[in-house]
Amino acid sequence: MPRMRPRTLAATCAALLLSLTAPSVAARADSPSPATTGPAHISATLSDGATWIADTPAHWNGTVLLFSHGFGPTTADDAPSSAAKSALLEAGYALIGSSYDPHGSMWALDSAERDQFAALTAFRKQVATPTRTISVGQSMGGLVNAQIARDGAGRIDGALGLCGLVAGGVDLDNYQLDAEYTLATLFDPADADSLVGLAGAAEANALATRLTAAVTAAQQTAAGRARIALAAAYLNLSDWAPGQSAPAASDYAGQEAQQYAWLAQGLLSFIVPGRWSVEQSAGGNTSWNKGTDYAARLRGSVHARQVQSLYRTAGIDLRSDLATLTRNARITADPQAVARLEHSSTAGQSLSLPLLDIHTTSDQLVPVEQEDAFARRVRAAGASSLLRQAYVSRQGHCNFTTAEVVAALHALEHRLDSGRWDDATTAARLQRDATELDLDGAAFTAYRPGPLTGSGR
Repeated sequence: MPRMRPRTLAATCAALLLSLTAPSVAARADSPSPATTGPAHISATLSDGATWIADTPAHWNGTVLLFSHGFGPTTADDAPSSAAKSALLEAGYALIGSSYDPHGSMWALDSAERDQFAALTAFRKQVATPTRTISVGQSMGGLVNAQIARDGAGRIDGALGLCGLVAGGVDLDNYQLDAEYTLATLFDPADADSLVGLAGAAEANALATRLTAAVTAAQQTAAGRARIALAAAYLNLSDWAPGQSAPAASDYAGQEAQQYAWLAQGLLSFIVPGRWSVEQSAGGNTSWNKGTDYAARLRGSVHARQVQSLYRTAGIDLRSDLATLTRNARITADPQAVARLEHSSTAGQSLSLPLLDIHTTSDQLVPVEQEDAFARRVRAAGASSLLRQAYVSRQGHCNFTTAEVVAALHALEHRLDSGRWDDATTAARLQRDATELDLDGAAFTAYRPGPLTGSGR
């Protein structure tokens, strides 16, 4: 997933803070204490060719934040946004992050966790030993962060996830395939058997363009809109789009219009090439639908009533479309590629340290329902006491304010300081704490996501 940026602080404030940062420095032979470490920017290379960077503040509080970036170019980053970076440095946190493997796919899960730990080791040797280390991950980096929360005991004290892709790569590929297969079967049959095993980015981009054009044409009729809603249900696509008010629970036409707005804004042009990147990383096709019962899959969706209503309004037979989808589902995966993806790109089997996840309620790229799938797996592993999840009422992937990120970090620190979560992660407490920071606002809300359609296939 991309490195989507939250709202920024005032540009003048950011410029002032950044002006305090000293030029890049070479590695130090000694290991100074937090109190003697001044403002600096460090950039270096790991043994596997990945780069790592670090920024230290003028007055270090002893805590280092190990940041895992999202899907995109494999370049090092150490904060979720420039505004958050400025605020965190001003508050005394040191920041670290690696690029992951720069030589392969942007879905760099094969190396991400390893490179993050290596960057932390390098920081300890070249800069200083922190008194506390907190892992922070955003989007695809949220999956890396969940893996670190599973494996990092003794190296990491706690973890903060931002809009994390915590359901993992296999579920992601499969529910996205369900949606693409539905669109192709109902609107673009020539592509229905050409959705996987993509030859490269150009082929993936061309497929995304054709599917988007088919959706645009279908939106002009009631039957087309009903079928778009069906595909959106399989995609776990939110029905609250940017710049619009959330539709009422029974406004099914309004819900579909906002789902279409997400699709019309280029959503397929991101997720279809993203599938190619995952296949490139795993060495083969990692998604399948053979044997899928699409009627049962719809019944498990939070959007089932919407789809049923729009089909009735359009006067078309939902059962017939579902039967067609089920009958023609014949895509199979490469078992070895699936095994590699399960090994590199899953999390939630357990946790070894406290993890707080925050997620926007209307996330078009990493649906908020991923948090439900993750929580179920953590619960099954007997680690629920280590996990807390909180939600922000806003549209967009990773669309957090700086105040929300900092308040969530403080809530996690409360757990690390006291050994208890108490009420630190409730919506009311997070909203109060974020507002008191007097930065850029907050919208924490009490929320419970529904089930992730297509999970656990």
